[in-house]
Amino acid sequence: MNNLASYIDHTLLKPVATKADILKLCEEAKQYHFASVCVNPCWVSFCAETLKGTGVNVCTVIGFPLGANTSEIKAQEATLAIKQGAEEVDMVINIGALKEGNIDYVYQDILAVRKASEGKILKVIIETSYLTDEEKKTVCKLAAKAGADFVKTSTGFSNAGATAEDVKLMKDASGISVKASGGVRTKEDALKMIEAGASRLGASAGIKIVS
Repeated sequence: MNNLASYIDHTLLKPVATKADILKLCEEAKQYHFASVCVNPCWVSFCAETLKGTGVNVCTVIGFPLGANTSEIKAQEATLAIKQGAEEVDMVINIGALKEGNIDYVYQDILAVRKASEGKILKVIIETSYLTDEEKKTVCKLAAKAGADFVKTSTGFSNAGATAEDVKLMKDASGISVKASGGVRTKEDALKMIEAGASRLGASAGIKIVS
């Protein structure tokens, strides 16, 4: 697969990332033609300026990594990120609300960010490692109903990442695009996820994957 780079969100979400690290990420994304760089919100404006006119999108994370912010804050965070140049936002659901069966809250939470990010790409991180298969199916349907563009497996900060089985389940349940994220470290991993139905990959090992 020659265009593997076009599947990859070149990711750096570590709390210790410096400006030099983020600049390096952007330069690599330009060189390899990755789909986007995925960074914490404080780096959005810097990345937007650095990547202007390159065709590489700026993606950021909302309510990250726990998903436990209020819906109002998530919506405001998305609004500000887009104002600063984000073309894509990856939001974390309220996992506890889903676990206790508060389906309406989960839906409204996603919807709040969808409204704030209208016209941009919204990916909904469901954090598969904490969920049963039924919970995964439920939240995938809610994300699709709310108008999300993608459902995404993981933050990369929980106890496990993406599996091909989850990607297939999420694709079948949602009917929308799937981003596999967390533990995608080799070309073999990447191809397995794509074969299972992923149309985007979140990876900090993007260069290793395409090389």
